[in-house]
Amino acid sequence: QVQLVESGGGLVQAGGSLRLSCAASGRTFNIYDMGWFRQAPGKEREFVAAISWSGGRLYYGDSVKGRFTISRDYAKNTVLLQMNSLKPEDTAVYYCAATRGVVTQYSTYDYWGQGTQVTVSS
Repeated sequence: QVQLVESGGGLVQAGGSLRLSCAASGRTFNIYDMGWFRQAPGKEREFVAAISWSGGRLYYGDSVKGRFTISRDYAKNTVLLQMNSLKPEDTAVYYCAATRGVVTQYSTYDYWGQGTQVTVSS
């Protein structure tokens, strides 16, 4: 079992930055690839970024490449999402999740956090 709790969301102006954090509990955390997804009202859940269990492979959605950076801290059992150059279209609820399957497909994820709201004003 893995429990995930996101934090760090909030309101920011366009062009600003936020850092999301996902705290994981459970002894098996380090065997999971970790991902971030987001969902805006009326839209499907969208893949944002993922990092392999080893930290050696990183994946990004096309809409965030070059602006967002994912990382993980094994000592703190935490996954971070640094978001720079934020745009109004980045506004969504952001979810952290854990998988041992295909990282870009939300259906393969076994565990999800409750989500954190990110709002980017123009």
